[in-house]
Amino acid sequence: MMIPTVDIATRVYNHKWKIDPIVRSLIDTDFYKLLMCQSVFRNSPDTTVTFSLINRSKSVRLADLIDEGELREQLDHVRGLSLTRGESTWLRGNTFYGKRQMFRPDFMEFLENLRLPAYQLEKRDGQYELTFEGKWPEVMLWEIPALAIIMELRSRAVLKDMGRFELQVLYARGMARLWEKIEELRKLGPDLRIADFGTRRRHSFLWQDWCVQAMVEGLGDERFIGTSNCLIAMRRDIEAIGTNAHELPMVYAALAKNDAELQQAPYKVLADWHEEHDGMLRIILPDTYGTKHFLDHAPDWLAGWTGIRIDSGDPAEGAETAIAWWKSRGEDPREKLIIFSDGLDVAKMHELFARFHGRVKVSFGWGTLLTNDFRGLVPGDGLAPFSLVCKAVAANGVPTVKLSDNPEKATGPQDLIEHYKKVFEIGAQKRITVEV
Repeated sequence: MMIPTVDIATRVYNHKWKIDPIVRSLIDTDFYKLLMCQSVFRNSPDTTVTFSLINRSKSVRLADLIDEGELREQLDHVRGLSLTRGESTWLRGNTFYGKRQMFRPDFMEFLENLRLPAYQLEKRDGQYELTFEGKWPEVMLWEIPALAIIMELRSRAVLKDMGRFELQVLYARGMARLWEKIEELRKLGPDLRIADFGTRRRHSFLWQDWCVQAMVEGLGDERFIGTSNCLIAMRRDIEAIGTNAHELPMVYAALAKNDAELQQAPYKVLADWHEEHDGMLRIILPDTYGTKHFLDHAPDWLAGWTGIRIDSGDPAEGAETAIAWWKSRGEDPREKLIIFSDGLDVAKMHELFARFHGRVKVSFGWGTLLTNDFRGLVPGDGLAPFSLVCKAVAANGVPTVKLSDNPEKATGPQDLIEHYKKVFEIGAQKRITVEV
């Protein structure tokens, strides 16, 4: 179903949120959340999980920028959403990754009856403390809408006093910037494979939709392979892209009864995933508790999987580690896929493509600097992207931990972080500033 492009500047200037709610659909979310939700619905439906908003960029004082009443209105609006008949039909009948009926009838019935659970919101030290608690399959679907709401309310706060022409010029500059990036990406040639991963930290829904359309026109459907955003994928008739995320091993690890189970938790996640998807969608995300330890101790059956997503640490170093691991397991890296997805922009993609093209199959999941790059375009740089996450912080009352390949991205109580480091044999790590 094709819909026309909108005049974003005019829409922002004449903005009425009931016409333009920030999150306008339960499937205005990332595809991997629905895939993971189905797996959780099958394997851990009664686990209670708590999610919490974490602003890594403390200098951005969200509670000073965003009106609490507006935030509550947007959150309450999401609680009233349910799948439309068209959305349900799309999920039930569409082909994803070459497979029809990716979503089982029992899961679809659950999703069709779902309303998101309650939230808790408080202000503290210039930040919002926003938490969600409930049964894992229900509460996990708050993550992406919560992030999208906060990010867009921040954008609206910065834009609210701008005039009509000022807004038109701002968006014209943003569009020109993105088109220049697309022209640079074309230089990588016909083997480029890139997808939009920008839902969670987008400037706005309308802007993400525009960016996706620009990528379709500028790169074509051979090089631009799709979007993680289900609503945009449905409306624009393009592929929905995604597999799984750190949330699964974080919760599985928190539920481990001893250190032996803790060490095996990341592999149990992927064993369940393999069974859930009949051997499809076989992309490993190895960095939750350190890529090196994960690969050193990985069972042989994982070496046969399709590829690896690199989401923290030095991306080139991570790719070299993956290539060496495949070779050590008797696999041909040239037949494997590496998806780079951490903090990407055009220069970094050029660098990585030049180094690894021909050695592996290279793909990029382009996030924040695709859908939210207005750096330097307003006074005080008030639209510069910042690092906001919404993480599972507890499972059945037990705190979760994420270590990552970059200690700046570690989350969890410090004593548990230190314990996990011992269990997963994490040595010295290079600190890399988290920009987005």
